[in-house]
Amino acid sequence: MDKAPIRLELRDISFKYSDGTGALSNINAGIRKGEFTGILGANGSGKTTMLKIMDGIMKNYSGSVRLDGQEISRLSPREIYGRMGLVFQNPDDQLFAASVYEDVAFGPLNMGMGRAEVKERVMEALKAVGMEECARKGINGISYGQKKRVSIAGLLAMGHSILLMDEPTAGLDPMGEYRMMELLTRLNRENSVTIVMATNSVELVPLFLHRLHILSGGKLKRSGTPEEVFTAPEDMAGVKLRLPQIAELIWKLKNEDKVPFEKLPLTVGEARRGLLKLLGHG
Repeated sequence: MDKAPIRLELRDISFKYSDGTGALSNINAGIRKGEFTGILGANGSGKTTMLKIMDGIMKNYSGSVRLDGQEISRLSPREIYGRMGLVFQNPDDQLFAASVYEDVAFGPLNMGMGRAEVKERVMEALKAVGMEECARKGINGISYGQKKRVSIAGLLAMGHSILLMDEPTAGLDPMGEYRMMELLTRLNRENSVTIVMATNSVELVPLFLHRLHILSGGKLKRSGTPEEVFTAPEDMAGVKLRLPQIAELIWKLKNEDKVPFEKLPLTVGEARRGLLKLLGHG
């Protein structure tokens, strides 16, 4: 993954709101082809602003955003949205057509594609997100989680190979969260979709993401793999976050109770293997 080309790059990005409030400060990050990348931060840390700048929605920033090596400010909307798109946190802010099929077809039709190609793209996109059987249903007749899937399908039908996701699991129950992350992981691994996901859910990160950026107060505090980024609880508290629960438990066992764990596990599976090793079982 480290040798894959950089598809999306932010260089020295800073942004202030119209009232002068600073939102982002000197952000530098590169998103490689095929990565599943997370932007982890507490509410108000600047995650959504960062995604909107990546997507070209916000333009009055300082610095440079490059898409496949090209300065995004010099690209037309068609050139940007043929490759990359943002899925909003609330799908009701994104969906507007009467039916699932019509909503997913809207983008390809406006790109000038013929009816036959549009139909093929729509059905392929709906199949990719597990919604092909709902093609003729009304938007108001599907669940909140299904609406999120349809929002993703709308971008896939346009040919997007980069998805920017703003809190994709927000508003979902635990099973819905897992199904959404399973869907995104499958799109990433099987369809080679590059994904950038803004989230404040520390429990999801180590299970699914290749790379992680921690954003706090509009600044990138650290970047790396989840194993590199998650360290001590006090470090995470400094950026208004916490460790995954299993990691916090093992950290306390290791540092307060002197249980000799070799490394800090981030998932239940890793913790289980570490405990079995300490107990002398296989």
